[in-house]
Amino acid sequence: MLCHRLAIALFVTLSAPVAAQTPDTAAAPPTTAPAPRTDTVRVTLQTALGPIVLELEAGRAPVTTANFLRYVDEKRLDGSSIYRSAKVQEGFGLIQGGLRNDPKKVLPDIAHEPTSKTGLKHEDGTISMARAAPGTASSDFFISVGAMPSMDADPSQPGDNQGFAAFGRVVEGMDVVRRILDAPTSPTEGEGPMRGQMLSPAVTIATARRTPASAPAPAGE
Repeated sequence: MLCHRLAIALFVTLSAPVAAQTPDTAAAPPTTAPAPRTDTVRVTLQTALGPIVLELEAGRAPVTTANFLRYVDEKRLDGSSIYRSAKVQEGFGLIQGGLRNDPKKVLPDIAHEPTSKTGLKHEDGTISMARAAPGTASSDFFISVGAMPSMDADPSQPGDNQGFAAFGRVVEGMDVVRRILDAPTSPTEGEGPMRGQMLSPAVTIATARRTPASAPAPAGE
């Protein structure tokens, strides 16, 4: 069963007004991927709709990146899916994927790395961890479409103000991300706030692999 806890905080954030976060303010996707820094690691998600190449911030978000790379290196994400499209408005929202708490594949929760510590921001194409309370993230992640500063940590706010743990960005394949955001969803599937946001069908992640910067995105194994 889908873990309900992964939905709650994301739903609350995305339900907030987004007048200042319209697609016009989102950064345009690069036409070519810039060369990675020495403290980043590239990973390709080979999805049913095409490859998504991520550049993970191993230097700035070491705990979160190491966790994601463990899922990649142990091939735990192979055969998983991107299963949610939370489309707030045209060209703005997020897609969510991962293991959906598969007990055979999920690893223990990790410590939370807030953006106030890492210096990262939730911009167009940012990959970040889904969570409930801080310190509950495990395998599930989301990719933002459009800038989402409300996802960043904000110590000036009351309550859970730690935001989400951004740990990288899409450097190739934002066209694929946007196609997934626009993909059909079921009006009846999903628990609680995720009802109506479940992709139908989900988009399979065939493989997730580290990718040398000079290599083309792999076609899967």
